[in-house]
Amino acid sequence: MRFQTELVPATLIRRYKRFLADCRLQDGREITAHCANPGSMMGLAEPGMRIWLEPNDDPKKKLKFGWRLVEHGDGHFTGVDTSVPNRALRTALEAREIKGLEAYTTVRPEQKYGENSRIDFLLQGDGLPDAYVEVKSVTLSRAPSLAEFPDSVTARGAKHLGELARVVEAGHRAVMLYLVQRTDCSQFTLASDIDPTYATAYAAARHAGVETLCLGTYITPQGIKVAEPIDIDI
Repeated sequence: MRFQTELVPATLIRRYKRFLADCRLQDGREITAHCANPGSMMGLAEPGMRIWLEPNDDPKKKLKFGWRLVEHGDGHFTGVDTSVPNRALRTALEAREIKGLEAYTTVRPEQKYGENSRIDFLLQGDGLPDAYVEVKSVTLSRAPSLAEFPDSVTARGAKHLGELARVVEAGHRAVMLYLVQRTDCSQFTLASDIDPTYATAYAAARHAGVETLCLGTYITPQGIKVAEPIDIDI
C-alpha cells in the first residue's frame, strides 16, 4: 500500500485530544495534523520525535496533514495510522499472499456479525469453511525486538475475541490477526499487565479454537506492505 501523496518529515510538538498533533515542519512552520489513532500511543508521542506527515489538498478536510509514521533511527519506523492495516491486508489477501489463508478466493471487508459488530474480513472459497478475520494494529514495544498488544485497556477487543469463539462454535474458522506496524520487532506477545481482561479473553478464545496469526510490515515513507510472520510468544 503506497501513500497517496509524498510524506514530509516533521518534529512532534505535542499530541492531544487523541486525534490532534501539533508539529513543526522543516521550514519552521507549525501546523496541526490529524492523528488517526485512538490508542494511548505509548512511547510514540513524545515531544521532539521525528515523524512523517501526509499532506492533502482535500477541501472537505479541515486539517491538511495526517500523521503516518514515527522514525526511530537506524532505518526503523512505526506506522501510527490504525486504518492502514486493513488497507494493506486487503491487498495481500486479494493477492493470496498470506500463508494459511491463500486458498480463499473471495475477500469481503467489514461484514456484520456477532452483536452489533463488524468483522474486518470474511473470507470465502469453494469447499472451505468461511474464515472470519479480525485485525489489530500493534505499535507498542517496551523491550528490544518485542511487540505487544494492547497499549491500553480495550473492552472492545475482548468483546471481539468472544465473538470469534462463537464463530468457531458455529463451525467456521476464526482468525485473530495481529499486524505489527513496527520494523524493529521480531517477536510478539500480549501486554497482560496493561489489560489482564483482554489476556484472559484471548486465552479463552484460543481454547475455543480461534487461530492466531502475527505478521510484520515493511515500512518506508513511500508506503507500507505486509511482511513475513513474526514469532508469537504468549
